Amino acid sequence: MGKQATEMLKGTLEGIVLAILSTRAAYGYEITAWLREQGFSDIAEGTIYALLVRIEQRGLVDVAKVPSEKGPPRKVYSLNAQGREYLDEFWRTWAFLAERLEQLREGIN
Repeated sequence: MGKQATEMLKGTLEGIVLAILSTRAAYGYEITAWLREQGFSDIAEGTIYALLVRIEQRGLVDVAKVPSEKGPPRKVYSLNAQGREYLDEFWRTWAFLAERLEQLREGIN
């Protein structure tokens, strides 16, 4: 991924992670692995873990500690009602920006 794509991803990664959590509960490494499978190969695990801490502190997710076969329990994140509202706003904002960017690309004012 190039520098421009990395910078754009930083601005949308929170919404992307919330969208993943809207479909299923997951832990940090699982989210990172899925993103890498989808072509976001440059994403560092630390980036995802820091983001998960932030969205947990903001009350957008619920967290459950689940026993792990190896090591300490895993923190499994799931989207809660507040997180769903935030994600809905993210998608509205995304739609607005995508429409405006498309208009700019096509040269329509």
